[in-house]
Amino acid sequence: MATSQTALYIDPLAPGFHPIPPGHLATVVTHLEMIGPPAARPAPQVDAELTFVPSPEPDWYRGLFRHVGADWLWTSRLIMPDADLAAILADTDVEVFAVRLDGRDEGLLELDFRSEGTAELAFFGLSSVLRGSGAGRWLMNAALDRLFARVDRVVVHTCTLDHPAALPFYRRTGFRIVRQEVEILADPRLDGTLPAEAGPHVPLAVSAAPG
Repeated sequence: MATSQTALYIDPLAPGFHPIPPGHLATVVTHLEMIGPPAARPAPQVDAELTFVPSPEPDWYRGLFRHVGADWLWTSRLIMPDADLAAILADTDVEVFAVRLDGRDEGLLELDFRSEGTAELAFFGLSSVLRGSGAGRWLMNAALDRLFARVDRVVVHTCTLDHPAALPFYRRTGFRIVRQEVEILADPRLDGTLPAEAGPHVPLAVSAAPG
């Protein structure tokens, strides 16, 4: 999974323990980059199809975003104002693809070319139906082909809420770590953005006691 977030840059944290606000989660975000296309890595044959979706409707997009990302507490596009999301999806420098298997959407790929000279692998994920099938390598090969056809530098971001294999997968692909940050975010399961059973690997945040 890749997340596209706007970071708030502050002074580095001092060593030691730091309190997390009630109702919030802490995650370590890792920023990676790749300069130039990597050597091709073999991928298994998969039955899925990669389908370009021009100017997708926000409701369809959010449905797939939730289907792919709820296990990993993806929230950024769920809480984004409708107008802002619609503007991103309508931008010709943003490419959205669905991974389709037997007529169902089971994966999301979003490529962002809005920054000159650099592209972002903005969102990359598969539903539980395709995880472990080798489709991740197949999808990454397709993504890199499209990305490096237009730019020489690609960036991606992942965090410790993601699948534990995400960061090693990106590094094996050829991405290198450039920096890390700690992000504090409201637990999306407390306000109903995601159901309480989402992200079972992440303990539900402790909410503030009633006043």
